[in-house]
Amino acid sequence: MQVSYVDSLANLHPQQWNSLQGTDNPFLRHEFLLALEQHQCLHPYGWQPIHVAVHDKNNQLIGALPLYIKNNSYGEFVFDWAWASAYEHVLGQDYYPKLVSAIPYTPVTSQQLLIAPHVDYHTIADLLSQAALKLAQQLKVSSLHYLFTNQQDTDFLANQQNLMLRTGYQFHWHNQDYRDFQDYLDQFISKKRKQIRKERREAQNANLDIEILNGHTATEQHWQIFHDFYASTFDRKSGFPTLSLDFFQAISQTMPDNIVLVMAHQNGDYVAGAFNLCNEQTLYGRHWGCNQHFKQLHFELCYYQTLDFCIQNKLQSFEAGAQGLHKLNRGFLPTLTWSAHWIADDTFEQLVQRFLQHETPAIKEEASELLHNHSPFKK
Repeated sequence: MQVSYVDSLANLHPQQWNSLQGTDNPFLRHEFLLALEQHQCLHPYGWQPIHVAVHDKNNQLIGALPLYIKNNSYGEFVFDWAWASAYEHVLGQDYYPKLVSAIPYTPVTSQQLLIAPHVDYHTIADLLSQAALKLAQQLKVSSLHYLFTNQQDTDFLANQQNLMLRTGYQFHWHNQDYRDFQDYLDQFISKKRKQIRKERREAQNANLDIEILNGHTATEQHWQIFHDFYASTFDRKSGFPTLSLDFFQAISQTMPDNIVLVMAHQNGDYVAGAFNLCNEQTLYGRHWGCNQHFKQLHFELCYYQTLDFCIQNKLQSFEAGAQGLHKLNRGFLPTLTWSAHWIADDTFEQLVQRFLQHETPAIKEEASELLHNHSPFKK
């Protein structure tokens, strides 16, 4: 077997990459990650690809690790800004650059150690993780991070590679075989049910027409309008619109069945939109934008229309992104997430371990308290 580092997914065969874990997770598809690389989404914000690849004797890709050199912590959603500050103050050294295995700008739990189904997981996982560690040591970076790892990768990185684990939580929705949106609302306690009905009435009072598009039905005009909405959200929050118009248009062409674009218009003029990706089981809410304010329209497009979409299409779950306590009242319940970390400096690693010993039980307790005491559902 041959282990190599590649600075672009363009150097790896798309079908071979997608065959490692299939195309169930749209964010891990070769088309999605390559579009980020090719359409000015990565380098302006500090993501430099240096993926790990394992080929067999027949030059068939049998393992891969999405990996990036980062000179900041932007777009990761596992926040280590405090670690960076402490690293510089305690050690007097630069925390950046560091190595990160993650899907850029995407807080979605997924496989990071991508391994072909016909080979032994532990053998290839060990090759990939050791190659990442070797690279970290050669580059003399401060740290190596695996973000939003699934259960299998989390267990391997903790038990076999002795990496430190960090936990967080997001709010996820799960389909309990609801017949329709009304059946879903019937499961809520009265106060929460009335709140959602009121919000939907207020949004519908604006007499907006709402359409749901995929990559086949969305036109270049739709993407131009939505991207303007998307960019305006960042402008209002003093952020950076990381995803380019070319990126959205590219994935609309290469993975059209994964696109769920919800657009609202009034008297023929579009006023707001919400961008999602999906597979056959899960909807992933990602971005929203508008050009004028309508009461409760954000909740209508980003949650209620998309929840209705999930129920109608029998999707089993809906992940609406990071953070957002307001999601709890709409039926999204706390779900733990994990990341794994290696720190080059032994002294700082011990400090981080002590920090995690306090943070982890606090995070778990907080998620449990929200689930058991603040769920909107009937007991």
